[in-house]
Amino acid sequence: MSHQRSKGGAEESGEGGGARSKLPRLKIPSKIWKNRKLHNNNEGDEVEQVQVEQEEQLEESSRRLIEREEDLFRHDSVNEEEEDELHKDFKALQLKLWKAINDTFTPSSPSSSAGELEVLRSAMASIQQQEAQDRRWRDCQEEQVPRWRPQKCLSIHNILLQNMVEGRIKEAAEDTSGGTDRLSSPVKRQVCRVGRCVKEDLLTVVRRVKNCYPPHIDIMNLYAGLYHQEFSVRLTQLTAAGLDDDDCSYLLSWVNQYYPHEILEHTELDGQIKVPCLGSLLPQDELKRLEEQYLTHKEEKVKLWLNTALKKEQENWLSGRTPEIIDGYYFSPLAVDVIQVMTGSLSEFSCAIKDQRKVQRLTVQLENFLHSYVKCVEEFVKGNHGNVRSVIKAQLVCEQQLRDYITAETGNLSEEQKHGCLNALSALRDCGYRYLTCPLHVKLKKVCWSQLWTPRWLNGSLPLVDLLLDSLSQQLVDLTDLKPVCRELLLCDLHQDVVLKYVKRMMKTKMKSKEQQTAGAQRMIEDAKKINSFFSEEGCSKASWLFEIVCKLAEVLRLQDPASIQLELVTLARNFPDLSGAHVSALLSLKIGLSAADARSIRRSVEENRHGDVSTSHSPPFFSKVKVKWIDNKMNQMGL
Repeated sequence: MSHQRSKGGAEESGEGGGARSKLPRLKIPSKIWKNRKLHNNNEGDEVEQVQVEQEEQLEESSRRLIEREEDLFRHDSVNEEEEDELHKDFKALQLKLWKAINDTFTPSSPSSSAGELEVLRSAMASIQQQEAQDRRWRDCQEEQVPRWRPQKCLSIHNILLQNMVEGRIKEAAEDTSGGTDRLSSPVKRQVCRVGRCVKEDLLTVVRRVKNCYPPHIDIMNLYAGLYHQEFSVRLTQLTAAGLDDDDCSYLLSWVNQYYPHEILEHTELDGQIKVPCLGSLLPQDELKRLEEQYLTHKEEKVKLWLNTALKKEQENWLSGRTPEIIDGYYFSPLAVDVIQVMTGSLSEFSCAIKDQRKVQRLTVQLENFLHSYVKCVEEFVKGNHGNVRSVIKAQLVCEQQLRDYITAETGNLSEEQKHGCLNALSALRDCGYRYLTCPLHVKLKKVCWSQLWTPRWLNGSLPLVDLLLDSLSQQLVDLTDLKPVCRELLLCDLHQDVVLKYVKRMMKTKMKSKEQQTAGAQRMIEDAKKINSFFSEEGCSKASWLFEIVCKLAEVLRLQDPASIQLELVTLARNFPDLSGAHVSALLSLKIGLSAADARSIRRSVEENRHGDVSTSHSPPFFSKVKVKWIDNKMNQMGL
């Protein structure tokens, strides 16, 4: 039985019912995807041959159905039986297309994988044919269009992908076949399985599936958006029921680290996905709540771990226990424990929290710990304990290890926190140095520094420095079980103290003649060589600048020409910016025969040409520790 269909739209040749022109034949899409190779394997060859035939059948079936459609609707009357049969064939084609799409991630066997991709390419070519045919009928009146048009194959394809992705995520979440048994909770195992599924499927898309689609479909971002949406839904469901702290940390690591960096920025995916369009896996309010839960918990844990480590260390001190000796020196594991706590916590934080500025909520615990640590050590040395010296030696090792760690920590500690930590460590080191060098400083105080610049010292009959260094050598034997790097720092500190006392005495000396200046300058250089040689042999190799200071001061004493004195003082001020005007005045006051006008000129020149700032100088502070305030009034009285 036939029925009439009037042809309109693109087929009308005029306003009346004149002859209708035939619809232009639909061209087959470019066969750029047909670069196929048949293998000559026995069984595999047969399987692939069937798949290639299926592939060709899809394209050919689509093309022939379109031709039949055009032939059927070319005439005014359409045979209903033929129309029904054609509709049935179109439905059969769609089922084959949807099966090809649905098999995207499920190759029947490794040998058939390539063939199935060719089937997928053919299916997409068929979909494009049908989309083009939908557009050809778009401008026709509804009663003139075949009842199966528009087929909307691409829209159905997208819905099928969405359902397929949803199913794969659901299957991954419920899979208990193994691979995640090492994880400690059901939440962690589910998140891991789903995340792994997302990664593997997106890699499959970029490696195999992407080339089966034309560029305008942008299949990579289509899949990325679908997987992102389903992953987000799954995580939101997990967080809705509430998470314990451990699961919260793990989930945040996926949201802020593993997913955006290890998956979306994977070597093969980087640049393929429009990441900014995806957004976060969790709503911002929910993400903020979880991050606050994590931070609050982590603050408490870090504080507890650090306090526990300090308490355990303190108990060892008070029990009278002597610290362990490793490689010949006393050692405490406290610094290692603290560094491990901080390193592990900060590493976990960097994965769990997106805003890295919040890390200061953890690093402030380190600063607080160090202040408590210093107080404990200071209280301990006040007590009458037999193990104080060995404990202090071990704590100086800890101080050096912690200082190295904090100095190298560039991204987590704020400048204010780093400054606070280093100040606390300096207080700890000073406490230790004071205790260990107390006998040495007693020796230094007993040295009659007033004997410097006496005739006996000037003529060499009073070897004051030799006597001092012999005494120090005997005392330093007690420091052989101090870690070398700590011993070196302590020696450098002691070296500076010796030179400071030496220079202070020099600046208080009243010169009586130019000959005394010349002889004293020569003796200063000899003493500086002895002092520098002694501490270098003992292991202090980083304080040669102290030798330079003494030699330059000796040169100022030796010189008599005002211009030469001026040049030497300008050089000294540039090298050591903490050389103040008062220090310059003190040095000039030693110069017998220097006129007041020359002294004023030299002082003015030093101030104008020093070009140095104490706060930015790399030179260690020295002259700032030499108090010479008394000289200002004296110089004023002299008119200088």
